[in-house]
Amino acid sequence: MNNVFEIVDKTGRKIRLTKERWKHINLRHPYMTNYLKEVEETIKSPQKIISHDMGDLFDYYNYFKHKKGKLKFLKAVVKYLNGKGFILSAYFVTHIN
Repeated sequence: MNNVFEIVDKTGRKIRLTKERWKHINLRHPYMTNYLKEVEETIKSPQKIISHDMGDLFDYYNYFKHKKGKLKFLKAVVKYLNGKGFILSAYFVTHIN
């Protein structure tokens, strides 16, 4: 199995996180290794979903008030291809943009 998880988001769409993307996320943002459950939670019940102007890209955001430091919003970038969603990246940011 090549997926770390496959879940349904709050809009009813299936979104998956592949092992390859999780490895990529952890290479670019090593601290994310400890936040897999938070990524899953952000997809299941985001506080906000913002679509990009180009392509079928969406940013899913969730706020984690107990996280130390200024980066309290988890941003998960999701791409839809042929009706299926997959996570491209995930990392913490200071605010929703």
